[in-house]
Amino acid sequence: MSAKYYTQFILTDTQYRGGNEFSGVVELSQPMDEDSETRDIEAVLARNFDLHLNSVKLVSWSRLH
Repeated sequence: MSAKYYTQFILTDTQYRGGNEFSGVVELSQPMDEDSETRDIEAVLARNFDLHLNSVKLVSWSRLH
């Protein structure tokens, strides 16, 4: 069962300087627990932007119903 999350995040890669804060919806294959690491969302975002995982910093997230 997949789950969708509304996210706000910052890309720290040099090509995004000056316009590095974004928001959008991320879909995970399984829902996250409240105590889960946010690394799953950051990994999806990094993959979508073709960046390294450490180039994405999740600012906030909330599950969409």
